[in-house]
Amino acid sequence: MADQNGLEALSMRKLAGALNATAMSIYNHVKGKEELHTLMLDHVINEFEHPDIDGEWKTMLKRRAISVYAALKRHKWALTLMLTKSAPTSATLRDTDRVVGCLRNAGFSFKQVDWAHNAIESHIYGYTIQELNFPVEPDEYQSAAQHFLPHISLKEFPHAHASAKAVADGDYHGMTDFEFGLDLLIESIAAWQAKNQQAE
Repeated sequence: MADQNGLEALSMRKLAGALNATAMSIYNHVKGKEELHTLMLDHVINEFEHPDIDGEWKTMLKRRAISVYAALKRHKWALTLMLTKSAPTSATLRDTDRVVGCLRNAGFSFKQVDWAHNAIESHIYGYTIQELNFPVEPDEYQSAAQHFLPHISLKEFPHAHASAKAVADGDYHGMTDFEFGLDLLIESIAAWQAKNQQAE
């Protein structure tokens, strides 16, 4: 129901109706909407590909990041809960434990684990938020560029004009790539961690 209509459209009454049950009977299984949200979020987090703590860390964290990104696109409501819930759920702790274990086994200090993990999470969340809220669908980029091109002054904004013209003319599709930024980030973390190990 949340996937179809958003989290705000989900109520205990509507859930009961979908299950052909009474609203009060739902409370025999969950205390309220907050616990329901926790269970829903755990369901999404269990779709993540959790790292093998003995696996090669770059491969493990890339595969996990791609799976998180895919899950958050399937369940567009989940990111809001992930960013606002202060108490970690059992699924969150399980996922975090595997990430920490994988990086620690690769020689990362606790500080390096924390910084690397946060950097990758920020890429996933930031990219997903932008993509889910972008006002133009990917298959509309070219027509949107053609529409806005006359409003981008060639004289005042020559580089922005040229970039929009490339999309409008079909020279470039205008779509960004989640894995491009992810690969840059992971390789930068690897170089940073190696440099800090040498310094120590």
